[in-house]
Amino acid sequence: MQVAIALFPRNTALDAIGPYEVLQRIPSIDVVFVGHRRGEVRSDNGMLGLTVDATFDEVTKPDVLVFPGGIGTRTLVEDTTVLDWVREVHRHTTFTTSVCTGSLVLAAAGLLTGLTAGTHWRATELLESFGAIYTPQRVVEHLQERIITAAGVSSGIDMALRLVELLVGRRAAEASQLMIEYDPQPPFHAGAVDQVSDATLQLALEYYGQRS
Repeated sequence: MQVAIALFPRNTALDAIGPYEVLQRIPSIDVVFVGHRRGEVRSDNGMLGLTVDATFDEVTKPDVLVFPGGIGTRTLVEDTTVLDWVREVHRHTTFTTSVCTGSLVLAAAGLLTGLTAGTHWRATELLESFGAIYTPQRVVEHLQERIITAAGVSSGIDMALRLVELLVGRRAAEASQLMIEYDPQPPFHAGAVDQVSDATLQLALEYYGQRS
């Protein structure tokens, strides 16, 4: 079973690596990182390089597509090569999925029109401008349409565990969760906009602005 994870300049690394760590634990799943061209792409802050192992032209019928997010998606929503590839790949996938603002690309490709979808909280209006309906759920499933979207960054781990359950079975998903020792116990209750003070929200926005 082949899972294609898209990579592009200014990606958010955990959007891709979170699902990778879950999925690659399953012996029947092969993960390939795909992009415009082979070689390194840098993360959204430029500090981390990830390697594209195959081009979009070389991966045409993966069983699963995972499209991560990052500020780089703002360019991809107008990239006809990417959008055409997503549409064509979706014709053959068992599931087409996204993490964070990767849903912007699925929406721009027309796959989320009229559907509820997850994305990062900063991108809700942009997502809806492409015809999707934002929901703050951590993982949003439309199994009849073969679409699963996840909220920001860390939610990709949750989405990938659910994906393993759907593809292989619950026991396999639990085994993968155990192997990565995913047992979240964060020191702060600050993982969503409605959980934090205005001061915390403003500081997060300030940090985003300094990285833009």
